[in-house]
Amino acid sequence: MRRIALGLLMFTLAMPAAAVPAAAKMMHIVASFTIIADMIRQVGGDHVDVVSLVHWNGDPHAYEPSPDDAKRLRDADIVFVNGMGLEGWMDRLISASGYKGKPVFTANGMSVLKMEENGQSIVDPHAWNSAANGIIYVRNIIEALSAADPEDAQDFKTSGEKYIKDLEALDAYAHQEIDAIPLAKRKVITTHDAFGYFSRDYGVMFLSPVGLSTETEASAATVAKLIKQIKAEHVHAYFFENSNDPRLVQQIAKATGAVPGGELYVEALSPPDGPANTYAQMFRYNVDQLVRAMKN
Repeated sequence: MRRIALGLLMFTLAMPAAAVPAAAKMMHIVASFTIIADMIRQVGGDHVDVVSLVHWNGDPHAYEPSPDDAKRLRDADIVFVNGMGLEGWMDRLISASGYKGKPVFTANGMSVLKMEENGQSIVDPHAWNSAANGIIYVRNIIEALSAADPEDAQDFKTSGEKYIKDLEALDAYAHQEIDAIPLAKRKVITTHDAFGYFSRDYGVMFLSPVGLSTETEASAATVAKLIKQIKAEHVHAYFFENSNDPRLVQQIAKATGAVPGGELYVEALSPPDGPANTYAQMFRYNVDQLVRAMKN
């Protein structure tokens, strides 16, 4: 028995190095919020370890970074952000962390929307709320991961293209479901202006008391004007958002007679046991919630 064991040991030691599988390269990645983090996981698979700074149900506009976040950035191989003014806190965090790289702006190449707020033209950063735009995010992620890890570029391309096909199917699904609703009924109330790209691409009107950033506050005059518009437009359903305070939109609904349509996942995914724990699930869930409310 001892001779057999010794023989096995000698055989193992004699094996050529090529016969021992090499450990896969693992990149440590920081994403600014959960939606981007999920997209990176879908493309990167086993090659990436991804941390999201803003957690489930968190608000990326008003997030306050912690000292632990600075350490995460310092140790990261790549940092991914949305850009377009969403993460106003990110520049300060990068400076404090000592991170030497340049963040990847996942919304690069987007056909951006702008709106007027307080006399200024502001870029709408919520581009991911269109599945067609989600595809642009994924292509940017494939490119960035491949540049950082060329050896695994084919894996990123393969998984990324499969993911893009899923998002193309979701985009078609949204058109199919929403196009069947008369245009006059495609109107809802939400907490803040986060659905501009969804509105542009799928033909739904969103009325909101708060502008592009949840850090702004609606004036009494703005709320009064919105209530008047809601009544004139005969908008009957309102939604609250998982990452924001619902009280203002509930007050407006009470003043207009609008009925609750449910919860939408706008800027953050749900926890793992929730209905929107991936970007694809989030998008489909939002479409189904909106369609059900607008059909009534």
